This record gives sequence, C-alpha cells and structure tokens, in this order.
Amino acid sequence: MPFWTDASSFNKRLITIALVFIAAMIAMGLSTLTPMSSQDAENTFNELNQTVTTLKDNGLSLQYIFGNNLMITVMMFMPFIGPLIGFYVFYNTGVVIGAQSIHFHVHPLAGFAVLWLTPVAWLEFVSYSTAIAASLWLSWRLMHNGARHELGNTSKFFSVCTLILLLGAIIETLMI
Repeated sequence: MPFWTDASSFNKRLITIALVFIAAMIAMGLSTLTPMSSQDAENTFNELNQTVTTLKDNGLSLQYIFGNNLMITVMMFMPFIGPLIGFYVFYNTGVVIGAQSIHFHVHPLAGFAVLWLTPVAWLEFVSYSTAIAASLWLSWRLMHNGARHELGNTSKFFSVCTLILLLGAIIETLMI
C-alpha cells in the first residue's frame, strides 16, 4: 500500500484516527439497534434523566461530564485493552441512544443521526478515536521495542484529548 508506506508518521496517525472514528461510528450506530423492551427503554431513559437533573440541580454537570469522559478516555489510551474498553463504551452508549429513541418514538438510527448535529458528539468522538488510535500505536511499539518514543507521542495526544474533552463538556453543560 503505497499511500501508507509513503505517508509520514503523523499522517499515518491521522489515518489511524480516521479509521477508528469510522469503526466507532459503525459500532455505535449498530448498537442502537439492540433489541429492548419499551419498559427497559423507559427505565434507562428515566435513570439518565434523573442523573442529569440531579447534576444540574447541584451545579455539578460540567465536573461530572468532563470527569466521566476523561476517565473513559484514559482507559481507551491503555495499551492492548484500550480499544476493547472503547468499543464496549460505544456499545453501551449506543444502547442508551436506542433507549432514548424508543422513548421519543423515533427509529434508533434517526436518534443516532441527530446526535451528530451537536458539536459535542464530534468533539468526544475525535477524542475517543484519538485515544484508541494512540493505544493501538503504543501497543504496536511495545511489541516492537519502540515504547519510549511512543510514550512521548501518547502524552501529546492525551493532552490534546483532555483539552477537546474540556471544550466538549463546557458546550454540553451549556446545552443542558
């Protein structure tokens, strides 16, 4: 594949992030179609709504959103298991989107599509995709004796993801 062999290290990382982004979108979109009873969907919707209301009433939305997303991202950066954790999170998030869609009587894929109208979805997915891509690169380098250099790259990507997640949490808090 000449496009890969001719690409710079930075471009290879961007390609990896883009491929992870696409795979994550597909995984989450498909998981919205997980079969769920109306009662289970209502329970899931009500639990989420109660959590959001409690956080908002206590002025903790920003801290919770940022902290939760950062914790998830940290796990996605972990070598070898980060991608597994990430796709598990995508699956669970898709199930929640499916539950919300059932509650609002829309097709789950339509609910998933509406999600992409917000900047928050784009910001979070860029961060998550970057974390998983960095995990893949770090895992590869650990197996091929290049971990020291890769830890520097991973640190840079982690810093960027943290800033993106903070921006996303601020916007999401304002949207609630």
